[in-house]
Amino acid sequence: MNETYVECLIKQQTSGVKKFLYYLVLLLAIACGLMGLVGAYALFIGAAAFGIGAFFLYRQIDLEYEYLYLDKEITIDKVFHQSSRKRVGTYQIDKMEILAPYRSYHLDEYRNRQLTEKDYSIGYEDQPDLRYVAIFEGSEKVILSPNEKMVQAIKMVAPRKVFTD
Repeated sequence: MNETYVECLIKQQTSGVKKFLYYLVLLLAIACGLMGLVGAYALFIGAAAFGIGAFFLYRQIDLEYEYLYLDKEITIDKVFHQSSRKRVGTYQIDKMEILAPYRSYHLDEYRNRQLTEKDYSIGYEDQPDLRYVAIFEGSEKVILSPNEKMVQAIKMVAPRKVFTD
C-alpha cells in the first residue's frame, strides 16, 4: 500500500467590506433591540433578523480552508470560526490537467478559456505569491494555497502536470 497523506490548513484574509458589514448589521440589531425596549415592539422582529444576519456574517469573518491530499484525491473543507466545517470540493488528480503557480507562463493557454473559477486560497497576493491554480477536466479553475509538501506529493503522482517554476 503506497498511500500519501498530506494535510494543510490555511486562513483566508477577511476583506474590510465583510468586517464593516458585520459591525453595521450588529449595530442595527442592537439599535432595533433598544428601540424595541422603549416602546416600538415591532422592532424586535428587525432586531432578531439583524441578529441572525450578524451571526452568519460572523462565521464568514473567521474562515479557514483545509486541504487534504490522500491517495490521488484532494479534498477541500471550509472551516467556519474554528467550530464547524463544510466540504466544498473533492478533486481527483487523474482529472487534473495542470497545477502551476498563479502567475506561471504554463497557464497561458488556459487564460482565454471560459472556466468556472473557485477560490480556496488565502485571498490575497503575497510576496512571493504562494497561490497555485489547478485546472480540472478543462472546465474548472481552482485557486489554492498549498504548502510545499502537498505540491511535492501531487508532483510524485503526476509529474508532467505539476509545475513549480
